Amino acid sequence: MAWASLIVAGFFEMFGVFMINKFHSDHSWQSVVLLTLGFGLSFLFLAYAMITLPMGTAYAIWTGLGASGGAILGMTFYGESTDWKRIVCIAMVLGSAIGLKLVS
Repeated sequence: MAWASLIVAGFFEMFGVFMINKFHSDHSWQSVVLLTLGFGLSFLFLAYAMITLPMGTAYAIWTGLGASGGAILGMTFYGESTDWKRIVCIAMVLGSAIGLKLVS
């Protein structure tokens, strides 16, 4: 259950990052509420996962999911570069997160 919570935390982290960009474009109170909710739920699920999982592993995977997911969302919705070097770096981050799961 801890691993599932960690994955959910990563998705809420990606949502929070997405809402930061949305807030910069529209400055609406709804964006602020969703941004706060996204990051709040992300921390809540991360804290739950860390009851069972080692802190270093949980934080590294949570950060990796948020960073790579944010980059993918930027490429998908905001026209950011899809250069092959960016894709390789994202794959390395995700590969590292999977590697940490396998050795934990």
